Amino acid sequence: MTMTTMPTTTLSPDTTDLHPLVARLVRAFDARLVTPDSVDAWSAEGGDRVLLLGGDPVRFPEALDVAVVLPELQRAVGGRFRIAVAARGDEDALARRYGVLRWPALVFLREGRYVSVLPGMHDWTDYVAQVQAALATAPSRVPGVGIPVVSATAGASACH
Repeated sequence: MTMTTMPTTTLSPDTTDLHPLVARLVRAFDARLVTPDSVDAWSAEGGDRVLLLGGDPVRFPEALDVAVVLPELQRAVGGRFRIAVAARGDEDALARRYGVLRWPALVFLREGRYVSVLPGMHDWTDYVAQVQAALATAPSRVPGVGIPVVSATAGASACH
């Protein structure tokens, strides 16, 4: 007697720690699951890229709203960007890397370079306009955390 195995439809091991609405981006919308080690290669693949950093959906429930509307935003701008998501365990490191101070956030990248961050959830018209503005923005340096750098050898007359 031969045994026939039935195909199963389970999440890949890489997406098991994602909320189902975030995992849906990977399964249904070709989003890439990135880590701090893989995000540079993904963003350098060319074109505009958007990384969703949702944070803990219990603390930031609007993260799930952003996960749901992100494919609609992509469609509203003619598919101009590719999507990536990060596993919960990698989000804090990626948030620090890109200067994200508010959750959830969309990090815009182009040709491997930082463009901007769009935090929070917005009304549809405003969201589309802000995404269009981000896509029209030139790449720049990642913003710092706002801590001034002061020389250790600066005299008493130095700015503090």
